[in-house]
Amino acid sequence: MGMKRILVVEDNEDNREILIFRLRHLGGFEILVASNGKEALETAAQIKPDLIFMDLKMPVMDGLEATRLLRQSDWGKNLPVIAITALAVEGDREKALDAGCTDYIPKPITDYSIIERKVRELLG
Repeated sequence: MGMKRILVVEDNEDNREILIFRLRHLGGFEILVASNGKEALETAAQIKPDLIFMDLKMPVMDGLEATRLLRQSDWGKNLPVIAITALAVEGDREKALDAGCTDYIPKPITDYSIIERKVRELLG
């Protein structure tokens, strides 16, 4: 069995870089990136990641729609998807979970140990 793959879907380059840096710091994972929901689905279909960090608010296709579509595919229906969103408003968490997200982290992420904890929980 190869390295577990984590797909980071985030349109903001700074946020993306920080998250990638933190995940690389954990070691033992292959990190892949996409900058919108459409790209995320195409990449995920090819590489079948073990976990996705999904920004909710993105151009082209947002994270909610991408997650809903992911859930309709055989290989994506049980895939852990952690929603990440800035300017979290009331109901965002519910929307994310309704769309099929496994978990939800509001931005800005100030305590990155939460990322580590979620990764370990979901990928062991």
